[in-house]
Amino acid sequence: MLDSSDARGVYVSSDAPVGAEDEAIGRSAQRKAAVHLLPLLAVGYGLAYMDRINISFASLQMNRDLHFSASVYGFGAGLFFIGYALCEVPSNLLLLRFGARRWLARIMFTWGLLAAATMFVRTPFEFNVLRFLLGMAEAGFYPGVIFYLTLWFPARMRARAVSRFYISLPLSSVVMGSLAGWLLGLGGKLGLAGWQWLFLVEGLPTAIFSLVMLKMLPDGPAKATWLTAEEKAWLEGQLKADGEKAHLGHSAGVAQALLEPKVWMIGAYFFFALLTSYAYSFSAPAILQGATGWSVKNVGFLVACFGLAGAVGMLVNSAHSDRRGERAFHCIVPCEVMAAGFLTASYAKEPWLVVAALAASFVAFMSMLGPANAVPMQFLAGRAAAAGIAAMNTITMFAGFAGPYWMGVMKDATGSYAAGLRGLAMPCLFAAGTMYALTRSLARRPVPTKVKLAEETA
Repeated sequence: MLDSSDARGVYVSSDAPVGAEDEAIGRSAQRKAAVHLLPLLAVGYGLAYMDRINISFASLQMNRDLHFSASVYGFGAGLFFIGYALCEVPSNLLLLRFGARRWLARIMFTWGLLAAATMFVRTPFEFNVLRFLLGMAEAGFYPGVIFYLTLWFPARMRARAVSRFYISLPLSSVVMGSLAGWLLGLGGKLGLAGWQWLFLVEGLPTAIFSLVMLKMLPDGPAKATWLTAEEKAWLEGQLKADGEKAHLGHSAGVAQALLEPKVWMIGAYFFFALLTSYAYSFSAPAILQGATGWSVKNVGFLVACFGLAGAVGMLVNSAHSDRRGERAFHCIVPCEVMAAGFLTASYAKEPWLVVAALAASFVAFMSMLGPANAVPMQFLAGRAAAAGIAAMNTITMFAGFAGPYWMGVMKDATGSYAAGLRGLAMPCLFAAGTMYALTRSLARRPVPTKVKLAEETA
């Protein structure tokens, strides 16, 4: 019997027996895909996150050297996401045309050069232009990777697959936090400021790694020389079954996907959740330094500890979500924890309580990413998935502008980040409510006729 949709709108495996040989082929195909693809994609996304967020550490010196106010910094930091959002859908459609290997490598090469070029900014205008161009260059990488995973992993395994590539996000905080103090301490070497060294050393490796992606990333299972014919056939069968169950499958057009209300609902969920994350992340070093009074180096190690804890939370929650075949609860509860954490940090006076509350919010955010990214794969497949996931991420990217700008304005207006943190609780609760409404909507949708007939005759 084919997989069916449970009362929560989540695909779960049936109890029908599977041939031992077919099961072994499936396990082998998934294991090979995980080993050959997920490390590459994880390194790529880790570099992407580092290059978009490293200005949070650079700002500790850059804002002083260039006389940028918190509002100027927040506006420029957020412009990255405007450029990203405007180019999101076109980039994912070009990925379909040129193939994942060439397009993802192209994205990495251009954003790596632009990230390194940020070391040359001197005025707010130059800062704004570079951040906007960096967003345009990186546009499509994340939704392209999410779509790419739908070509390799069946729906019931995607939360784990997403978490194993997405774990690079919290781990990039570990790397960035560990390196930031050292790089900022290189000020004066070769006539460069510490923040210039940070952009240079963290930007150029991305351009170099793009050549690795170009060499090693296949466009799809059919081009993977490390899969046997049987394994390719197994993947094709599994993904075809998933596509037939999707509300918008391979036959759906781009326009249909872009107008689908559920695409806008999942986009709204990520908008609210990521607004809080980016608002905090771009100000995190300054907030933690203000609360603890520690040096940049020690704050960097604290951020690294947050990253390790976030990686553990991501893996545990994603694996539990796949085992239970449930997504909503695994997204809603972390959003509620995030709201509580931001509120606590905004009112707390003791440094340890501020740090603990922000750590809880960070870990909660990381833990919900795997299950949340598996949700759109329940109702999108094929070309509709490429367009729909890109549209979802386009909505999301505006949060990256609003969040940092909000924190900058509130800091300039009140003299501290407490009011800004306090205001982040409401978007967390909006995200929880949106996910609840979306999963209820998925539970009410009709089962596709092909699937219904297959289940009745199984």
